[in-house]
Amino acid sequence: MGRFNGVGNPRFFARTGPHPLAVVAAAAGCASPPSDILLTGLAALGAAGPDEVSFLGTARHAAELERTRAGAVLVHPDMQAHVPCGSRRLVTADPVGGWAQVAALFHPMPCVAAGIHPSAVVAEDAKIDGTAEICAQAVIGAGAEIGPRCRIGSGAIIGDGVVLGPECRIGPHVSISHALLGARVYVYPGARIGQEGFGFAIAAHGFQTIPQLGCVILEDDVEVGANTTIDRGCLRDTVIGAGTRLDNLVQVAHNVRIGRYCAIAALVGISGSAEIGDFVVVAGQAGFADHVRVGARAQVGAQAGVMSAIEAGAVVVGSPARPAREVFREIATLRKIARKAPERKAPAHGANGREKAAPNERV
Repeated sequence: MGRFNGVGNPRFFARTGPHPLAVVAAAAGCASPPSDILLTGLAALGAAGPDEVSFLGTARHAAELERTRAGAVLVHPDMQAHVPCGSRRLVTADPVGGWAQVAALFHPMPCVAAGIHPSAVVAEDAKIDGTAEICAQAVIGAGAEIGPRCRIGSGAIIGDGVVLGPECRIGPHVSISHALLGARVYVYPGARIGQEGFGFAIAAHGFQTIPQLGCVILEDDVEVGANTTIDRGCLRDTVIGAGTRLDNLVQVAHNVRIGRYCAIAALVGISGSAEIGDFVVVAGQAGFADHVRVGARAQVGAQAGVMSAIEAGAVVVGSPARPAREVFREIATLRKIARKAPERKAPAHGANGREKAAPNERV
């Protein structure tokens, strides 16, 4: 079997093109230098050839840019002088965003193939738009509604009454119950949405389960990573705001409210009834206690333990989570103390393993 060393292995990714330089520049939202070159695909700076397009995302790779053979390069205005003479400059204030658009030009998302696979199980009263695709062995429950141009992956289970807005993509082996999804919601393989939350009372005879009577609401353009779990609410809905992206293996408990355009990295755990404002960024493995509130545009560091409210715009790290400047100041102080402390020599030991006595010291 041959190995493919470029970007977008044709075994897995369909490619369009070649595209004229002017079309690529238009996709990136920038002006095109005069050239009739045709570009066939994408590549990293170090691997790109004369018929491929690349980009510089950070000045740290300026030396690599100077050596590139790429036919065209997306660069920030501050870095355009580093583009070699053989490459065309596509100058943009946002090279990474432009690259995303160019990548979508060459490798657009696969189209939905409308229809229901013969092995799928669909309830008689389910409403499925004629433009939707239901893949092999998917299950669509009673009263469920599947909107236009949705795609339900193989083995996915859409429970009774679930509603999916237009252009949702549900990955293989996802299960969704007690949920309402907006438009263009993407749920990646293995995610679990709408199951009962971790709610119970401690009674004399043991645990007494508390009915979880809320739903899960995923607003427009939400993305839910692989094997992430979102519990339905108990007395109110669990809500994920528009544009928010959850990484793989995130746990969202019952009654949680997450605002718009948040980014939450892998292995984060959010306890019940926590509220997270808009545009919050949470790094991996952070944990949130129940009922805590996080203000808009706050940033929570990796492995932070959020046990109390965080103000809007704050940057916190550590466990318990505290302002980053305060924590780093304390670390610097401890380092200074450690450097100034005199070294203690390890005691010498005799042949029998016992510590030797100092001269004139009685044992």
